[in-house]
Amino acid sequence: MKHRIVIPSLQDIDTAAEAFLDEIDGHRIIALYAPMGAGKTTFTTAVCRRLGVREDAVSSPTFAIVNEYRTAAGEPLYHFDFYRISKPQEALDIGLYEYLDSGALCMMEWAENIADLLPDETIVVTITVLPDESRVLTWED
Repeated sequence: MKHRIVIPSLQDIDTAAEAFLDEIDGHRIIALYAPMGAGKTTFTTAVCRRLGVREDAVSSPTFAIVNEYRTAAGEPLYHFDFYRISKPQEALDIGLYEYLDSGALCMMEWAENIADLLPDETIVVTITVLPDESRVLTWED
């Protein structure tokens, strides 16, 4: 099934994050594909906020590669940034499969850098920036 969520402006991102969580229907491995500046971290922050993660706890894990947050329900949420990964082995070295197999929600930025390592159940979300600066999320499940 094809999914599409339009984010007209930054003021609408929380509504989009809530709709996204409803539509992923229990899928836990999310790969965000988008160019630099398209809003991958901003969208992940909105998802975290909808799940009750303290907003001041959320930051881009560009140097750490992965950040762990706790939702309001006490569940872990893993936020990855694979921008600096140049070889798949680097992702394996941080224990990628332990995270992916944990059952926790895994939000991955720059997942195209480890595409060959992603399991089949990964939801690949493309964020497209339109000329009016709105964003469109699309994916299939």
